[in-house]
Formats: sequence, structure tokens, C-alpha cells
Amino acid sequence: MSETAATTPGATTPGANASPEPAPKKLDDVMLAMDIVDTLRHREKLIDRELSAEAREEKLVGRLKEIYSAQGIDVPDRILADGVKALEEKRFSYEPPKNSFAVGLAKFYIARNRWLPPVAVIVGLAAFVTAIWELGFEGPREAKARETQIELTRTLPNALTSARDDALAAADTDTARARIETAYQGGVAAAADGDADAARGAVSDLGKIERLLAQDLDIRIVSRPGTFSGVFRTHDDDPSLRNYYLIVEAVDGRGDAQSVEIASEEDQRRDWVESWGLRVPEDEFNRVAADKADDQIIQNAIIGEKPRGALTPEYAIETPGGAILEW
Repeated sequence: MSETAATTPGATTPGANASPEPAPKKLDDVMLAMDIVDTLRHREKLIDRELSAEAREEKLVGRLKEIYSAQGIDVPDRILADGVKALEEKRFSYEPPKNSFAVGLAKFYIARNRWLPPVAVIVGLAAFVTAIWELGFEGPREAKARETQIELTRTLPNALTSARDDALAAADTDTARARIETAYQGGVAAAADGDADAARGAVSDLGKIERLLAQDLDIRIVSRPGTFSGVFRTHDDDPSLRNYYLIVEAVDGRGDAQSVEIASEEDQRRDWVESWGLRVPEDEFNRVAADKADDQIIQNAIIGEKPRGALTPEYAIETPGGAILEW
């Protein structure tokens, strides 16, 4: 008689419903292969020993299996073999590009954290210095040049014309008019040549001429303590020859000396002076010397006049008209 094993309800047959074994840890095949290559790179002794021996691939796969098993990772042999092959093929290796202009530019850009700050400082300093130069030197220089150009092309020509017209209105002699025209033309030429100083000087001279023309002046021999009333010049070639000069000045109604334009007969230099040496004959010189000798006062000191409207003095004594500016 056959026996049938009884089964208690609720009892569990061994192995029927037992919990399944936990699945081995899996990694993405590509990522795992990369990890294998990385492991091999960092274990240089293992590579040197295993890859130089016979059956190196099998032994290397076995060693790798041990390494990953020790970490609790179950890696299929095919993945391990693929990783070894990837290492040999340098599949996951980076080989830097050969040097070229483009590579150089890329490296230069990558290194910008090193060179950009000092370059920025240098550029900033250059910009600062440039700004200081522009504001402190170049700007004022350019502004001055513009002002001078306006002065030469408009201001001074207008001033010269106005000064000439005023002087001509006060002139009564051809000599005065000729002198006015000479000063005016000299100023115009100076302005055209860019010589602002000379043009301003011409305007000033025209103003002096106009003021002198408007005055009636007396020509008086200088007679003050500590000053000469006359001098004489000797010639280097013949010391016996002498030129005699009375020191004179042009004074207004109050006795104040006024500037008069006089030309020196020694060097032809013209200048505005308040006193000058008027050349006279020896006997006139001696007469004045005798007049002063008795009481140090020249009784007849007025020897001429400068009429209104004229520039040239008119003398009441004999004189060739020559003059000196220094003595």
C-alpha cells in the first residue's frame, strides 16, 4: 500500500517559497569598462607584472575579478576582458592635441586667470595715464592751439585794423601815416606767419603811436642831480674825433616824461624811450655845458617840441637829428 505524505495546511515546503538570492550589483557596461581602465592605470605594478607575462589577459582578468569581488561587485568576465582591451586600445585615454596656433590660443584663453589680472592692471594704468595726459597736458595744449588760431585769424587782424584806424585819425603828417602803415603791415604779416607775439607787439605799437599823436610835448634837456645832461662819443679809429649829444626827454604839460619812439644812429635800433641822446654840434654842447656850470641849472632847457598829430620832434637848436639810446 502506498503511503501518501500528509501535508499540513499552512506548512511550507522547503525551497518552495524561499527568498531569492540578492541580484549581484550591476553597473553600466561602458561605465564599468571605464572604471576598469582607471583601476588598471592606478595599479602600475599590476599592469607591469601581468601584462608582461604569458597569458596576460587571462591573468589580468582574474586579478581584476578579485579586486572587484573584494569590493562586493560582481563583474562579468566579458566586461573585464573589454576593460583590458580598452586599456590596450587606449579607448578611454586622452591624448593631447599637437601644438598648433589654435591650440596655443586655446591654452592662452584657459590660462586667463593667470595673465588677465596683471594685463587688466596694466591696461587700467595705461588708461589712467592717458586720461591724465589728455586732461592735464594734451587737452589744454589743444585748447591753447585753438585759441591761438582764433587769435591769429580773427582777434589780432581785427585789433590791428582798429588800432590802425584810430592812429590814422590822430595823424596829421605823412611821416606819421607812413609809420602807422608800416606797423600795421608788419602785424598783418606776423599774424599770417603764425607769430602771435609779433602781431600783438604791432597792436601795442599802434596804440602807442595813437597816444603819442594825441599829445603836445616839449623836448627838454635833462637836468637832475645824478644824471648827465650831455655826453660825447669818441671813434675807435680816430680818438680825436668826437660826437656830442644832449640828453633830452619829451614831457607833457605837467612835466612828466612820455615815451617816444626813437631810432639809434649807432645800430639803427628803434625803441620807445623816455629819454635819449640828441646829437648836436660841439658849440651847442659847450653852450649848454656853460649854462649848467654856473649854478647846476640849465636856464634854457626847452629846445624843441613834438606837436599834436606828429611823431617827429621839431628842434629849436641846430642838430643833424641823430640820436643814441644808451650812454
